Amino acid sequence: MAKKILMVCLGNTCRSPIAEAVMLEIVKNYGLSEDWHVDSAAIAHWNINCPPEPRALSTMAKHGLSYSNQGRQIQEVDFQEFDYIFGMDESNIKHLERLAPKNSKAKILLLGDFGLPKNERIIIDPYFDHDDAGFEKAYQQSKIACEAFLKYVLSRK
Repeated sequence: MAKKILMVCLGNTCRSPIAEAVMLEIVKNYGLSEDWHVDSAAIAHWNINCPPEPRALSTMAKHGLSYSNQGRQIQEVDFQEFDYIFGMDESNIKHLERLAPKNSKAKILLLGDFGLPKNERIIIDPYFDHDDAGFEKAYQQSKIACEAFLKYVLSRK
Protein backbone atom coordinates (compact mmCIF):
# COMPACT_ATOMS: atom_id res chain seq x y z
CA MET A 1 0.00 0.00 0.00
CA ALA A 2 2.23 2.79 -1.29
CA LYS A 3 1.36 6.32 -0.20
CA LYS A 4 2.76 9.71 -1.11
CA ILE A 5 2.49 12.49 1.46
CA LEU A 6 3.35 16.18 1.11
CA MET A 7 3.69 18.43 4.15
CA VAL A 8 3.05 22.11 3.39
CA CYS A 9 3.47 25.34 5.34
CA LEU A 10 3.88 28.95 4.28
CA GLY A 11 7.65 28.99 3.76
CA ASN A 12 8.87 25.36 3.91
CA THR A 13 11.41 26.46 6.48
CA CYS A 14 9.92 25.54 9.90
CA ARG A 15 6.82 23.39 10.25
CA SER A 16 6.67 21.38 7.04
CA PRO A 17 10.33 20.23 7.17
CA ILE A 18 9.80 19.16 10.80
CA ALA A 19 6.61 17.29 9.87
CA GLU A 20 8.37 15.68 6.89
CA ALA A 21 11.29 14.47 9.02
CA VAL A 22 8.94 13.19 11.72
CA MET A 23 6.76 11.31 9.22
CA LEU A 24 9.82 9.80 7.54
CA GLU A 25 11.04 8.53 10.91
CA ILE A 26 7.65 7.07 11.83
CA VAL A 27 7.31 5.41 8.41
CA LYS A 28 10.79 3.92 8.87
CA ASN A 29 9.91 2.65 12.35
CA TYR A 30 6.85 0.90 10.89
CA GLY A 31 8.99 -0.71 8.17
CA LEU A 32 7.22 1.17 5.37
CA SER A 33 10.10 3.23 3.96
CA GLU A 34 10.08 1.31 0.67
CA ASP A 35 6.40 2.03 0.03
CA TRP A 36 5.83 5.52 1.44
CA HIS A 37 7.23 8.72 -0.03
CA VAL A 38 7.22 11.88 2.11
CA ASP A 39 8.20 15.39 0.99
CA SER A 40 7.52 18.99 1.97
CA ALA A 41 6.87 22.25 0.17
CA ALA A 42 5.97 25.90 0.65
CA ILE A 43 2.99 27.91 -0.44
CA ALA A 44 5.22 30.99 -0.89
CA HIS A 45 8.35 31.21 -3.03
CA TRP A 46 10.70 32.95 -0.56
CA ASN A 47 12.76 29.95 0.54
CA ILE A 48 13.19 27.97 -2.67
CA ASN A 49 16.52 26.09 -2.57
CA CYS A 50 17.18 27.27 1.00
CA PRO A 51 17.74 25.01 4.00
CA PRO A 52 15.25 25.03 6.87
CA GLU A 53 15.46 27.61 9.65
CA PRO A 54 18.43 26.75 11.94
CA ARG A 55 16.11 26.36 14.95
CA ALA A 56 14.06 23.80 13.00
CA LEU A 57 17.23 21.89 12.15
CA SER A 58 18.45 21.96 15.76
CA THR A 59 15.06 20.74 17.01
CA MET A 60 15.15 17.86 14.53
CA ALA A 61 18.74 17.02 15.49
CA LYS A 62 17.83 17.08 19.19
CA HIS A 63 15.35 14.29 18.44
CA GLY A 64 17.79 12.29 16.31
CA LEU A 65 16.32 13.34 12.97
CA SER A 66 18.55 14.32 10.08
CA TYR A 67 17.36 16.60 7.31
CA SER A 68 19.10 17.72 4.15
CA ASN A 69 16.34 18.82 1.75
CA GLN A 70 16.10 22.35 0.42
CA GLY A 71 12.94 24.43 0.31
CA ARG A 72 10.63 24.20 -2.67
CA GLN A 73 7.29 25.68 -3.65
CA ILE A 74 4.25 23.50 -4.24
CA GLN A 75 3.55 22.85 -7.92
CA GLU A 76 0.33 21.95 -9.73
CA VAL A 77 1.73 18.48 -10.47
CA ASP A 78 1.95 17.81 -6.71
CA PHE A 79 -1.83 17.63 -6.58
CA GLN A 80 -1.67 14.67 -8.98
CA GLU A 81 1.42 12.94 -7.61
CA PHE A 82 0.60 12.97 -3.90
CA ASP A 83 -2.18 11.06 -2.16
CA TYR A 84 -2.31 13.43 0.82
CA ILE A 85 -1.27 17.06 1.14
CA PHE A 86 -1.19 18.33 4.71
CA GLY A 87 -1.40 21.97 5.74
CA MET A 88 -0.29 23.10 9.18
CA ASP A 89 -2.98 25.74 9.76
CA GLU A 90 -6.26 26.98 8.26
CA SER A 91 -4.52 29.57 6.10
CA ASN A 92 -2.41 26.81 4.52
CA ILE A 93 -5.56 24.79 3.85
CA LYS A 94 -7.32 27.74 2.20
CA HIS A 95 -4.31 28.41 -0.03
CA LEU A 96 -4.00 24.74 -0.96
CA GLU A 97 -7.69 24.50 -1.82
CA ARG A 98 -7.36 27.57 -4.08
CA LEU A 99 -4.24 26.18 -5.77
CA ALA A 100 -5.63 22.68 -6.32
CA PRO A 101 -6.73 21.95 -9.88
CA LYS A 102 -10.24 20.59 -10.39
CA ASN A 103 -8.87 17.12 -11.16
CA SER A 104 -6.70 16.96 -8.04
CA LYS A 105 -6.02 13.43 -6.81
CA ALA A 106 -4.63 14.57 -3.46
CA LYS A 107 -6.72 14.85 -0.33
CA ILE A 108 -6.00 18.19 1.37
CA LEU A 109 -6.06 17.79 5.13
CA LEU A 110 -5.05 19.63 8.29
CA LEU A 111 -2.26 17.60 9.90
CA GLY A 112 -3.44 18.49 13.40
CA ASP A 113 -6.83 16.87 12.80
CA PHE A 114 -5.12 13.54 13.51
CA GLY A 115 -4.55 12.70 17.15
CA LEU A 116 -4.44 16.22 18.56
CA PRO A 117 -7.04 17.81 20.85
CA LYS A 118 -9.23 20.38 19.11
CA ASN A 119 -7.49 23.29 20.87
CA GLU A 120 -4.03 22.02 19.75
CA ARG A 121 -4.75 21.03 16.15
CA ILE A 122 -3.20 24.16 14.61
CA ILE A 123 0.57 23.89 14.30
CA ILE A 124 1.51 27.54 14.81
CA ASP A 125 4.38 29.00 12.79
CA PRO A 126 7.30 29.45 15.21
CA TYR A 127 9.41 31.50 12.78
CA PHE A 128 9.05 34.80 14.65
CA ASP A 129 9.49 33.29 18.12
CA HIS A 130 12.52 34.42 20.11
CA ASP A 131 13.44 30.93 21.29
CA ASP A 132 13.11 27.25 20.34
CA ALA A 133 9.91 26.53 22.29
CA GLY A 134 7.62 26.90 19.27
CA PHE A 135 9.81 24.58 17.23
CA GLU A 136 9.70 21.97 19.97
CA LYS A 137 5.93 22.30 20.14
CA ALA A 138 5.67 21.89 16.34
CA TYR A 139 7.82 18.77 16.63
CA GLN A 140 5.66 17.28 19.41
CA GLN A 141 2.42 18.09 17.57
CA SER A 142 3.81 16.62 14.35
CA LYS A 143 4.92 13.46 16.11
CA ILE A 144 1.46 12.82 17.58
CA ALA A 145 -0.39 13.75 14.38
CA CYS A 146 1.85 11.80 12.00
CA GLU A 147 1.63 8.63 14.08
CA ALA A 148 -2.15 9.00 14.39
CA PHE A 149 -2.46 9.51 10.63
CA LEU A 150 -0.33 6.46 9.86
CA LYS A 151 -2.40 4.32 12.21
CA TYR A 152 -5.56 5.69 10.58
CA VAL A 153 -4.34 4.74 7.08
CA LEU A 154 -3.17 1.29 8.19
CA SER A 155 -6.51 0.61 9.86
CA ARG A 156 -8.32 1.27 6.57
CA LYS A 157 -6.57 -1.46 4.55
